[in-house]
Amino acid sequence: MSAAAFALHDLTVSYRGHPAVHHLSGEFRRGALTAIVGPNGAGKSTLLAALGGQRPDHGGRIEGPAPQRVAYLPQAAELDRSFPLTVHELAAMGLWRALGWWRGLSTDQRRRVDDALAAVGLSGFGGRLIGELSAGQLQRALFARLLLQDAEVILLDEPFNALDAGTTADLLALLPRWRSEGRTVIAVLHDLTQVHAHFDEVLVLARERVAWGPTAEVLRAESMFRARQQAEAWDAQAPWCDARSAA
Repeated sequence: MSAAAFALHDLTVSYRGHPAVHHLSGEFRRGALTAIVGPNGAGKSTLLAALGGQRPDHGGRIEGPAPQRVAYLPQAAELDRSFPLTVHELAAMGLWRALGWWRGLSTDQRRRVDDALAAVGLSGFGGRLIGELSAGQLQRALFARLLLQDAEVILLDEPFNALDAGTTADLLALLPRWRSEGRTVIAVLHDLTQVHAHFDEVLVLARERVAWGPTAEVLRAESMFRARQQAEAWDAQAPWCDARSAA
C-alpha cells in the first residue's frame, strides 16, 4: 500500500484560464492530519474541491482513493434548511452507500446513528428539524454524518469557521479518533493555533507550493510571509494557463 493518501503530479486547476492552483506536486501522507493554510485567494478551497472530485477539469494528475472512500465537507454546506429533514435523517445520510436511497434503517444502523450523534454532543437532538439548529449544532450534525461515512480520507473546508469555542473543541476532539483509526484528514484552516496544536503536517499554499512537511518545521513566520508575498505578487494579467496542457 502506498504511503500517500493522495499524490499530486503537476496539478493545475484554472478558472477561465487563470490558475487557482498552479503546477502543484507533492503527497498527502496516509493516516496523517494535514492542514492547508495560506492567504485569502491562495487556492486552498479549490485544491480541496479537486481532491474531493468536484473539479474534474483539472490539469496534471491526482492519484488517490476511489471517490466512495472520500468524505468531503465543503465550507458552506449546501443544505436547504427549510426542508423538513430531521437531525437523525441528516446524520443517517452517511450510511447511504450501504443503504441505497430506498431502504430503511435496521435496528443496528439506527443505533450507529444515535452513537454518532452522541459522539458530537447531539444526544436527544435526533428528532429536531435541521431548520431549528444553530450553526454550531448543524456543524455537529454534519460531523456525525462524516463519522457514519466510514471514509478512508476526510476533507474539511474551514470546518470550525464562525463556531463557538465549545463546539470547536468538541469537533477538534474527533481528530485523534480519526488518526487512531488510520484515516487521513486534510483540512483547510485559518487558525494557526489550531494547526500547531492538532495537525501533523502542513501545506502552505499561495496558488503554488510554498512549503510542505511536518508542522513544527513548516509552519514558521518566514513561510507565511513568503506565502503573502507570493500571493500579492501574483499577476492577474499574466498569460492564461490552460489546465489541459498539463494533463
